[in-house]
Amino acid sequence: MEIKIRIAEKKDVESMYRLIKELALFEKEPDAVKISEADLEKAGFGAQPLYHCFVAEAEEQIIGMALVYPRYSTWQGPVIHLEDLIVTQSYRGKGLGSKLLDAVVAYGKEQGVRRISWEVLDWNEPAIKFYESKGANVMRDWDVVQLDQKGIENYLTYKG
Repeated sequence: MEIKIRIAEKKDVESMYRLIKELALFEKEPDAVKISEADLEKAGFGAQPLYHCFVAEAEEQIIGMALVYPRYSTWQGPVIHLEDLIVTQSYRGKGLGSKLLDAVVAYGKEQGVRRISWEVLDWNEPAIKFYESKGANVMRDWDVVQLDQKGIENYLTYKG
């Protein structure tokens, strides 16, 4: 099986969306995906793309993806955030994750970033072991903090 890693194109959006929904199901959050294919297309392939995406292709089918976007660290300067690295379940364990991560790291170096960061669920031991085997520092003493859409509205209307 020949696997090709390439930069995503607009024609890949449907497959990218399928992988995102598959990841949400794997992470036990099947209803968490609020974007549409149209949103994904506009954000990635519009006049000012908000993300950069690599896809893994085999047998003329998209079987994995890695989506990154730029950030800025007050300590490090330019960094990129790996939002998702997804390999469809039937192709896991075949080296696709490594190939996608290789593409992300090469892209980060090309962009001159000083850090590539991402999150991993604390119960996803196979992913944690994979990232650690690649030399990543899994920082278990940090907590992810977010305001969702409702949280933003509540924050802005709270008069405490």
